[in-house]
Amino acid sequence: MPTVLRLGGLRVVIYLNDHAPAHVHVLGPGWVVVVELIEGKLREIINCSEHEARGVLRSVMEHRDELLDAWRRLHG
Repeated sequence: MPTVLRLGGLRVVIYLNDHAPAHVHVLGPGWVVVVELIEGKLREIINCSEHEARGVLRSVMEHRDELLDAWRRLHG
């Protein structure tokens, strides 16, 4: 599970044997948010407020191209 980006104290990771569509897991203090990169939407929110998850989505989408490149490097 390589960390492909850090957003402040958050880790953005891509699991090596994960499935399509392209997405990232954002790990915060005691929570996880999964963001689909192509459609730019929240896929899963675990122990995180909706408000904070939307902020995570905005931050991830600011780095969308970089994260899609990382997904392609790791998954072909």
